[in-house]
Amino acid sequence: MLLISPESVEEALDCVKAAEHLDIVDVKKPDEGSLGANFPWVIREIRDAVPAEKPVSATVGDVPYKPGTVAQAALGAAVSGATYIKVGLYGCTTPEQAVDVMRGVVRAVKDYRPDALVVASGYADAHRIGCVSPLALPDIAHRSGSDAAMLDTAIKDGSRLFDHVPPDVCAEFVRLAHEAGLLAALAGSVKAADLAALTRIGTDIVGVRGAVCEGGDRNAGRIQPHLVAAFRAEMDRHAREHAAAVAAAS
Repeated sequence: MLLISPESVEEALDCVKAAEHLDIVDVKKPDEGSLGANFPWVIREIRDAVPAEKPVSATVGDVPYKPGTVAQAALGAAVSGATYIKVGLYGCTTPEQAVDVMRGVVRAVKDYRPDALVVASGYADAHRIGCVSPLALPDIAHRSGSDAAMLDTAIKDGSRLFDHVPPDVCAEFVRLAHEAGLLAALAGSVKAADLAALTRIGTDIVGVRGAVCEGGDRNAGRIQPHLVAAFRAEMDRHAREHAAAVAAAS
């Protein structure tokens, strides 16, 4: 699945123009961090603008270890119309802290909307900020009752997912997630050139912003429908080639 992250209602309308090429519209606020949370009314307006059959996800923020605060924020995202709730475990330094935060989120969100999907998000560059290690995320998600485990990059300085977690380690992340019955999502300045590896390792959700913005700039650039379409075409091409290779090998 392809997840695209507009930062405004205007950009969401650009996503609507490319709705046939994407699977999830993700609401975030990049100037507040990698998984910066946007305002409830922005989530609501984007939910109203996007076709009903397209799920909307919302980031709750690069959160501290404050389980009650985070649970309330997550419920706010669900009430505002998000069906995927993503939590960046920025301030959790141990798996136990992360599980504590995510259990609160799962209860808050699913008491309100049982069909919502909760995503425990960690960071490929965790070593730079001192939070839980990338390969701990699938177990954290599983133990907390979350539905998906995700990796992104915390520091947007041009470094990318595979700079910090190479493809073989990402493959292990995906394997652990699938073994636990979870969806595996990968993001972090992902480019079209990364799609062959992401397809090969079985990634369920690929998250992008910069790759579909003018100039490749996630902050100054705006999402372009033709770039969304082109990125999706590359995803589909790699999926076809991978399926053909697997069939030939068997």
